[in-house]
Amino acid sequence: MALTPKQKRFVDEYLIDLNATQAAIRAKYSKKTAQEQGARLLSNVMVQAAVQRRMKDRESRTEITQDMVLKELARIGFSDIRKIVKWGETEIRVADGEDGEMMPFHGLALFCSDQVDDETAAAISEVSEGREGLKVKLHDKKGALVEIAKHLGMFTAKGHGELDLEIKRVELEKRRAELENIRNGGGSPDTADLLRDLIAGLPS
Repeated sequence: MALTPKQKRFVDEYLIDLNATQAAIRAKYSKKTAQEQGARLLSNVMVQAAVQRRMKDRESRTEITQDMVLKELARIGFSDIRKIVKWGETEIRVADGEDGEMMPFHGLALFCSDQVDDETAAAISEVSEGREGLKVKLHDKKGALVEIAKHLGMFTAKGHGELDLEIKRVELEKRRAELENIRNGGGSPDTADLLRDLIAGLPS
């Protein structure tokens, strides 16, 4: 069974920002049921296949792979600021002004750009100069580590696999109930599309 025009439009829109709700709205599904429609469309086997196929096509076209993205996140997540900034050598210097007061200077300095390796440079988001001198800012290290952990499934605690199966079972029962309700005359303006999605999402 081929995708309907609205399902094809949903796939096109979903690939823009990977937001199922907004994709459903842009594909002209009802705004009131957009979140529900988006979830159902993504659970549709044929829609899933279309999304995966289009993502693979885009990966081949752009030559950007999941491994490349993960490696770039690793550069940020495991960056070491000591490869960018040097500190710890305290000196005594004469401060500017009439008094010529002796002040401690803590020896904080940035390495030259040609001394920073490519792995570390990828973790830098900004280098700027202000009143206090040069400032370097790194990308969100914690955020990168969280994304890496999610990608590797490290946040799935023991027993969550069984919980996921139970959630899927409950969702399946919910779909069967909704399908029965539609067959009995209930529904919304998108009933025809919803019915097709529900049927496609049920196991054979």
